[in-house]
This record gives sequence, C-alpha cells and structure tokens, in this order.
Amino acid sequence: MNLAHTMRPTTLEEFVGQEHLVGKNGLIRKMIEKQSLFSIIFWGPPGTGKTTLASIIAHAFEADFHILSGVTSGKDDLLRIVKEAKEMVMFQKKTIVFIDEIHRWNKAQQDVLLPYVESGLITLIGATTENPSFEIISALLSRSRVFVLEPLELKDLETLVDRALKDKERGLGKYVKKVPASAREILIGLSGGDARIMLNALEIAVTTYKEKEITPHIIKQVFQVKSAGIYDKKGDEHYNTISAFIKSLRGSDADAAVYYLVRMLESGEDPTFIARRMIIFASEDIGLADRGALIQANAGFEAVDKIGMPEAQLILSHICIYLAKAPKSRLVVNALGKAKEVVLNNPNEPIPLHLRNAPTKLMKQLGYAKDYNWSEKYVGPTKDQSFLPEKLKGIKFVEEK
Repeated sequence: MNLAHTMRPTTLEEFVGQEHLVGKNGLIRKMIEKQSLFSIIFWGPPGTGKTTLASIIAHAFEADFHILSGVTSGKDDLLRIVKEAKEMVMFQKKTIVFIDEIHRWNKAQQDVLLPYVESGLITLIGATTENPSFEIISALLSRSRVFVLEPLELKDLETLVDRALKDKERGLGKYVKKVPASAREILIGLSGGDARIMLNALEIAVTTYKEKEITPHIIKQVFQVKSAGIYDKKGDEHYNTISAFIKSLRGSDADAAVYYLVRMLESGEDPTFIARRMIIFASEDIGLADRGALIQANAGFEAVDKIGMPEAQLILSHICIYLAKAPKSRLVVNALGKAKEVVLNNPNEPIPLHLRNAPTKLMKQLGYAKDYNWSEKYVGPTKDQSFLPEKLKGIKFVEEK
C-alpha cells in the first residue's frame, strides 16, 4: 500500500486545504462549475496538492489526461501526446498534460510545448516548487494562470491523519491504531507540511510496529532524521529563510534571528554562508552605529571557518545575537548608493586641479596641486576649497540622521 496514493482525493469535496482556490469562491471551483478550462501553473511546496488538483480537474472535464515528469520526460514524450491529442479532437475530447517539476524543463523543451498550448490543442497544468517567474519562459507563463498553493495548515494535516486512521478500504482503519496528540504533533512537525511525507510515515508507523498506540518515540524512529522539512539550499526556501534571518537581524529581533539561524543549520546550510551574510549585514545595516560590528562579524567568520561544525553553531549564535542587538544605521549603504547614482549620471567630471598629483614641472605650471600643502603641521588645501568636482559642489552623500 502507498497510503499517500490510495488516500488521494478524487473530487473537490474530498480535497483538503487551499480554500482560496477550491472553496466556495475559489477560481478552480468556478472553473470546473463553468466548464471553462485554461492552462495553469501550480506553484507551491511539496505535498500541498498540486498533482491531486490536476487529476481532479482532468476528471471533472472528462479529459484525456497525461502525466509527465520534468526530470525524466522530454520532447519525444510530448510529441507522442500531441499526436494522440489531435486524434482526441475528432471525439471532441480535451487533452490535459500535467508536467510535474516543470521548472526542470529547459527553454528549448518549453518552446516545443508553447505552440500546442497556444493553439488550445493541449491544456497545460504545470507544477513547480520554484518561482515560475524565473523558471518558466515568459511566453508560456503569459498563456497560463499561476495559482499559488500555500503550505497545509495544522487542521488540514490533522484531518488527513484522521481520515487515514478511520478509512478501512483506502486507509489504515483495519489496523485499529491510535495516534495521541503528542505523537501527531511530532509526525506533522517532522513532515514539514508535506502531506505525502506525513501519510507515508504514518503508514510505516502503523503497519511496522505492533503497538496499538503510536508513540512519539515510534514516529521519531520512522523518520530517523532530525527534520524532513522542505529546505532546499538552491531553491526558494533557501532564499526565503535567509531573507527572514536578515530581516530579523535588521528588525533587532534576536529571538527570531536565532530561530531562523537554527532552522538553516538543522537543514544542512553551509555555516560559512551564514557567516558571510552577517559580515555584509554588519556594514550594510549597522555600519558606523556600532564600529565594532564589522570586526565582530569578520572574527565570527574566521572562527567558524577555523572551528567547523557542530561547535561553530555557538559562534554563529554569538554573532547573530550581537548583530541583532546592535544599533542600526543605513548611513554606509545610503552614501554608497547616492554616490553611485551621481557617478552614473556624471561619470567624467573633471577632478579639481588642486587635488591632482603634480610629479612634473609642467603639471605644476598648469596648476596641478596648487594651494595643497604637506607640512609637519598641516596637510590639505591652504584655503577653503571643495574636494568634489566643480559641478558636484555641496552634494551630501554621507548624511547623519
């Protein structure tokens, strides 16, 4: 038995979660009710119902339904389906192609698909865990509706557990097992919001262990890992988590910063990546408000690189808390940004003569380094002169608030 497969809903009434799409006023429900089919890209974390919704839509439209994998399928598989789709037209039957992990298809493969979607011969339903703006060609994206699937809520996951334990035909009802709240909490937590992982782990716990009550210890034994979350060091969750970490530091919320730090570390993030980001943060968001922040962050990076995991966690936490509690200033980054803008608009303003070097007699005759003095008592212009080019006099880049 594959519990996640056997318990897969076949109608919207059975579907759990994604109320914004399948609820009373949800666009998918309205699409089915009005029998108005269009191409869709489902974007969301694993185990949130992308494949299930595609299957439900295909069934509701009585369409010829094909499933392709973005990893193992390609142009030849698609063209075979296109040939069948042309035959289905004679029977007034729609063809829906579901491409799981469509972001794995390269531009050339997506280009092959485009004319058939554009002509309406094929209705595409793509599923991706990555941002479609970056992974799917704009022409295909413009001909599809992007629906964002949210991580399943706690109540949704609990509903799925209850159904699986009670259903005697498709689920685990015949085993008559109990899963107390303490064990459910761990089961749901270690599943990382992925219903597929959760149901398959529940199946192993119920069918492998003889105990009538599934304890927290049994659930931990099934997973055999600290976490089964959705963190991907090259995917959206990677960027979302580091963004939350930096924004927590910026907001001086040490508790949230430490939480996101641990979340990254427990998911296998490279500790030197986190340390490097904290060095950048020290200049960008603290700057001169705490002149020791950059020194601390850099020392933290060197210590992390020298010590390694798991002890490096202490150093990262140390620097994380220091930076979160430090006063914040955007003076450095603001000054840099303003200067860049002025240089972009005025790239070749003449350097004032008194600031130019004068290594030759001719240069001195032309006024280079005029009125600029080096002596034991004084270095600089001998009279009030601007250090900026003439056109830029008076511009302030470093503005104290």
